[in-house]
Amino acid sequence: MNLQDYIRDIQDFPKPGIGFKDITPLLLSSEATAFCLETLVNSLQNQKIDKVIGVESRGFFFGILLAQKLNAGFIPVRKPKKLPFDTISASYELEYGTDTLEMHVDAIQPGDKILIHDDVLATGGTAKAVCELVEQLGGEIVQMNFLMELSFLNGRAKLGDKEIFAALRY
Repeated sequence: MNLQDYIRDIQDFPKPGIGFKDITPLLLSSEATAFCLETLVNSLQNQKIDKVIGVESRGFFFGILLAQKLNAGFIPVRKPKKLPFDTISASYELEYGTDTLEMHVDAIQPGDKILIHDDVLATGGTAKAVCELVEQLGGEIVQMNFLMELSFLNGRAKLGDKEIFAALRY
């Protein structure tokens, strides 16, 4: 199965000059979703995972499926003031300004083996902020995996020597 057949390009979204990779056709196909999930799981090569992080909001789609498949807990990482309990936060640079992500303070125990999942690795700012959250709580990042990587934006450069897997690369 070719997962690229299930990604729709939308020009000038969310603003002029941006080419958006729409994953909703993938989500509409149970066969493509199952194939994508297996591709992401197989990239781990049977490594032990205690918890899976899903990054708001499209990282939730496969993040929760990965957690279930790996018999691991699921941790939502969200924008500020969306989580109901005490949180830690990390900020990251955007093209014009900064943004912040939060996670519950009790989500990770020291030594927990963590899989970070998001839909796209672009510039790496979001992924780096999530790594900072995991490291603040003493978690060990086993892998960062993504549905797709926009390699021309060189997001890997911000992530050091972290193991990174993307089901699709553009």
